[in-house]
Amino acid sequence: MSYVADPRVDAYIDALPEWQQAICRQVRDLVHEADPEVEETIKRTVRPYFVLEGNICALLAAKTHVNVFLYDGAIVADPHGIITAGHDNKTARTVAFREGEPINAPALIAMFREIIANNRAGGWRKIKRDQQRD
Repeated sequence: MSYVADPRVDAYIDALPEWQQAICRQVRDLVHEADPEVEETIKRTVRPYFVLEGNICALLAAKTHVNVFLYDGAIVADPHGIITAGHDNKTARTVAFREGEPINAPALIAMFREIIANNRAGGWRKIKRDQQRD
């Protein structure tokens, strides 16, 4: 897969233990596979973000896992039950991956694509407002 990699995201990933690097690289590839227009950036000083007309997700490596924060306002379906935290969060939910755990790539790509579609429709905040009006 070919995409424009932000060297600051490379630096973040390269500084991690090998098992976390592998998770971050796979998630990075999956978000770009979801839409070739996805861009990479750094926000909050060092955290990798993936954006397209709004935030899609961010990476945060912790001691025992890697968190993928999904910026979806808790409106994106999770039929495979991959969300691990933030079920009631108004802004983002989390999928945590631990060493040796497989990534459900089809489920994650589907969520990325839905977040991107919501971003293109004005963002999850607008969608929630519109739903409340109905």
